[in-house]
Amino acid sequence: MARNDEFLYILRNANPIETVMGSYVNLIRRGRNYICSCPFHSERTPSCTVFTDTQSFYCFGCGAGGDVISFVMKAENLDFMEAVKLLAERSGLEVPDNNRRDNRSAQRKTRIYEMNRLAAKFFYHNLVKGDNKAGLQYFLNRRLTPQTIKKYGLGFASDSYHELTSMLRSNGYTDEEIVDAWLGGKSERTGKTYDLFRNRVMFPIFDLRGNIIGFGGRVLDDSKPKYLNTGKTPVFDKGSNLFSMNFAKNSDSKRLILCEGYMDVIAVNQAGFENVVATLGTAITPDQARLISHYCDEVVVSYDSDGAGRAATQKAIKHFSDVGLRTKILRMEGAKDPDEYIKKFGAPRFRNLIEGSDDANNFMLDRCEEGIDTGTEAGKVELLKRVSNVLAEIESPLEREVYISRTAQKCDISPEILKSHINDIIRKKKNSKKMEEWKSIKAKTAYVRDDINPDAVKYKKEAKAEEAIISRLLLRPDDCEMIEAEAPADIFVTEFNRRVYTAVLSAIKNSDKFTLSLLNDEFTPQEMGKISGISAENREFSVTDQALKDCADVLKKHKNSISADQGGDISEDQLRALFDSKRK
Repeated sequence: MARNDEFLYILRNANPIETVMGSYVNLIRRGRNYICSCPFHSERTPSCTVFTDTQSFYCFGCGAGGDVISFVMKAENLDFMEAVKLLAERSGLEVPDNNRRDNRSAQRKTRIYEMNRLAAKFFYHNLVKGDNKAGLQYFLNRRLTPQTIKKYGLGFASDSYHELTSMLRSNGYTDEEIVDAWLGGKSERTGKTYDLFRNRVMFPIFDLRGNIIGFGGRVLDDSKPKYLNTGKTPVFDKGSNLFSMNFAKNSDSKRLILCEGYMDVIAVNQAGFENVVATLGTAITPDQARLISHYCDEVVVSYDSDGAGRAATQKAIKHFSDVGLRTKILRMEGAKDPDEYIKKFGAPRFRNLIEGSDDANNFMLDRCEEGIDTGTEAGKVELLKRVSNVLAEIESPLEREVYISRTAQKCDISPEILKSHINDIIRKKKNSKKMEEWKSIKAKTAYVRDDINPDAVKYKKEAKAEEAIISRLLLRPDDCEMIEAEAPADIFVTEFNRRVYTAVLSAIKNSDKFTLSLLNDEFTPQEMGKISGISAENREFSVTDQALKDCADVLKKHKNSISADQGGDISEDQLRALFDSKRK
């Protein structure tokens, strides 16, 4: 069905981008605009700008950008229609029927959500009413209450190759869809589809909106793999989601507890702590750290104390530091994990343990001593090198000073000498970072590589002229007729810029109220970022009428040179002379 431009205009006005983005990141006022640390890549210096006049955003660091719909699509991993519906719900609007366009991607996702919901009900029924009580006995042995089992929708997959797939087929789903949802696999030998999850207790994984996006399954014997998680599907990516985040996001606490496994999370939640999550079979990723930063200020990491656990903790500290989160480390004595600790000592004592959790800096400093003989001079020097690099990463000068004094006393060295050495490290890192940023800016300016508009590498001058024309059109849509007359689309050299220019012209002509929202269903989120960048990077340079004409002349000159090279109506002698000149 046709796009409802009037509704998109109302939707955008009902969801100011600064209000929506403000619920995800901390916005800082700069004149009439806002700046913030980009939610789509890790950074310590804000490089993302929210432009209130155009209701758009653009990150000068990673190139993400667009309008409020683009932002929600990228932040929540949604397609266009899903983002529209989410914003409509947020502002109390009803999506009109003529805006519900046939969208294959959206339909594919919807079918997977439906299959996952049916599968979860099937697994839950198997658990509580099935003949095989092994799964239920496992959860009862882990002291889970019926209320907790129901809250998390826990289930059991029987030791069958066809029960789930047969049920899904009977509900109208094809074998291809079942495999697409990662609920079934296809045998290379027979070509038949079979159940992927067999003889496992099942943990449904929910997204922030309550959709079941995947499953984790744990064996009840010693078979391998111990845990089997849903692979990458159109609705699920284990590196971008967190187990139990759908509950943790509603917690009043500004602290979040990060555990290693599903059962730890469920046990901690059952003990009265709603603010607990776990990764999905992988170490914490930058995307997960950014997601967590939207809902808390501090993370308490509760990983195993073995070598692998300490390495995972160190990686988590780095990712949380990059997104501005304080990190504390839970140190448990008398139990190997939170589940066992709560069973042995109770929830009140676990709460005290959380309150007294150790600072991440102490954890990192303790790790510096691993593998070093501090009784030797060489060992002390190596320790000071490691410690200095850790202390140089502490952002707060006051906090850094406290640790410098403590370390200097422990290592029997002058605090002034240690502080001077650390300041040198900080200065070198800042200079190195500035050089990297400068190289990045030069590379972007020189069009060394452009994945969105690859033609720009070859036609640098023409691409710049096109972007200036597009920016004038985006900022002054009322000048549409004059701009098109001066610079018709057929003189554009690069294919992407021509497509953007044509789409913007069409949207302006066919709508009384032009906004970037009208482009979301024609361009990918990455392409929308590029379009926002064209506008953002040309804002400070006024594209006057004369500048517009000059840019159009650059493109016309290029077109004329191409026409001349292609021959046109020239004689055979002229053509031969042209070839001779090219050869020379």
